[in-house]
Amino acid sequence: MFGTPLKLCLFALELFTVANAVTIGPVGTLEIVNLEIDPDDYPRPAVLAGGTFPGPAIVGKKGDRFIINVTNSLTDERMLRSTSIHWHGIFQNGTNYADGPAMVTQCPILPNNSFVYDFNVYDQAGTFWYHSHYSTQYCDGLRESTIITLADWIHVASPTPFGSSHSLSTLINGLGRTLQSEVTLNTLTPLAVINVDARKRYRFRLVGISCDAPFNFTIHDHTMTIIEADGENTERLVVDSLYVYAGQRYSVIVTADQPVNNYWIRADPMPTRGTAGFDNGRNSAILRYTGAKDEEPTTNGISTRPLNEDDLRALQKQPLIGQPEVGGADIVIPIVQTWHEEKQVFDVNGVTYESPSVPVLLQILSHKFDAHDLMPNGSVYTLKPNSTVELQIHGVDRGGPHAFWVIKNALSDEYNWVDPPRRDTIPTGFFGNVTIVRFFTDNAGPWFLHCHIDWHIELGLAIIFAEDPEGTAAHNRPIPPAFNELCPLYNKFNPDEAILNITETHPINF
Repeated sequence: MFGTPLKLCLFALELFTVANAVTIGPVGTLEIVNLEIDPDDYPRPAVLAGGTFPGPAIVGKKGDRFIINVTNSLTDERMLRSTSIHWHGIFQNGTNYADGPAMVTQCPILPNNSFVYDFNVYDQAGTFWYHSHYSTQYCDGLRESTIITLADWIHVASPTPFGSSHSLSTLINGLGRTLQSEVTLNTLTPLAVINVDARKRYRFRLVGISCDAPFNFTIHDHTMTIIEADGENTERLVVDSLYVYAGQRYSVIVTADQPVNNYWIRADPMPTRGTAGFDNGRNSAILRYTGAKDEEPTTNGISTRPLNEDDLRALQKQPLIGQPEVGGADIVIPIVQTWHEEKQVFDVNGVTYESPSVPVLLQILSHKFDAHDLMPNGSVYTLKPNSTVELQIHGVDRGGPHAFWVIKNALSDEYNWVDPPRRDTIPTGFFGNVTIVRFFTDNAGPWFLHCHIDWHIELGLAIIFAEDPEGTAAHNRPIPPAFNELCPLYNKFNPDEAILNITETHPINF
């Protein structure tokens, strides 16, 4: 429940129209298919929702009931063929079985089968997204669309690139350019164009749907006013650049107040996580005013007002849960990650996460409530209901089933006990950095806490919170009959066993 890529827009008010995008919802069918695509002029097979990259936007209103029939039509044996869909940022309060992470809340959906994700969105309105939550499948393209999506694009299939996952292209709304050495023709593929009218204001929803790279996002000669982060409203904050990490979302207001022209939109990946730079228009899109020529921009931009995450403040002030001091919560859990170079695996608090053979939700519903009885052994943490939980996270990206209060950012020494922003995905820095977040246990069920760099989950960088296991059955809606058919089918006909057992021996740069 801590992350997956296709897009959900939920509106308390109709603030904008989803332009140039395929939309469905809140009721519809999402067919998962294989196609070969070349968004950066480098052809490769892909796993796509609705046959497009990014996939269709799913649109609804606050309070809607979403009924999405996910149909698996995957056939390409070079990639994973089972699937599951996670609805990133949706709390799934009372519908834990619809959260989507494979072997945490469900077994994957086999090819030529389908599963209906049926859930209500009660008090949430904002920007969310959906993606595969089955192994590293979303890196092959099963991630969502909306207004402005930022994706890294890798030229090999996801089961194999643990040692070669460096992104060569940034795709903005599904289009981009790769290094010239990667393509045979000396041509420039089309870039995404965002069209605007002079003197109008626009709400752009930025979604980081990358497998790995964070992006430094800018629009030349324009400022952006942040009004939302991860589905939570924030006080207005004016910036001219911001980093968007995998799984994160921002809503920004941009005023088209410059001369009629073309302006570069840049999404430069962090150099250690992708191939940075703007040669031949890489890592770029175009903001085009009505009346401007159909040509590429010549603008230059230098950021003078980058986002400092300490400046984000919650719009709706809520009393802080717990005491205003480090450790002032009912439950305090340090989250310490370690990379083992010799084994090429991570661990969290001394245990490397391995996907269990039976989903944790089914284990709990079979009356296994103690952490020592739940698999994967050592990776499940039970939490009492109606308790304040403080996580002290050391150096790794996280996301989760609650919006949590961000008390302290990784790269800061400041603590916000007054009006901390609420988010569901955060960067947690490097060795020696500590991020402190809090949440309240009012959503019974198993929830996945993991790094949102997809390769790192496969290498063990995850844990599961079993929240109020004794109360999980009563808190959730009855399990639909089709849910109970997923595991017997998967256990009998799993088509991905050979791929999932692939191991790589070359060193990995983290």
